[in-house]
Amino acid sequence: MEYIKAFVVGGLICAAVQILMDQTKLMPGRIMVILVCLGSLLGALGIYEPFVEWAGAGASVPLIGFGNSLFKGVKEAVDKDGFIGLFKGGFTASAVGVSAALLFGYFASLLFKPKMKD
Repeated sequence: MEYIKAFVVGGLICAAVQILMDQTKLMPGRIMVILVCLGSLLGALGIYEPFVEWAGAGASVPLIGFGNSLFKGVKEAVDKDGFIGLFKGGFTASAVGVSAALLFGYFASLLFKPKMKD
């Protein structure tokens, strides 16, 4: 049942974003920033964490979940290190995800030989 719940929640988040892309003139980059900021805001309000516990990977994998993890990293760093945690908490929380994206993107470029668009 957890897999079905994660699939449905992740699909609904993706469908909502697709509708937002189709019905507005917002560029994809701006929509991505909105999602990350929304995840941070919902995390700060204490709404997103219970949702993640209920929905599992369906809520933690999309960009909204990335924003929530950034907020959690900053919160933990501020609690531990004080004011300087505002600056280093986000880097600590996102380091693994960003590193994985860079490595997988590099390996994919080696496998598939990307070309410039004409």
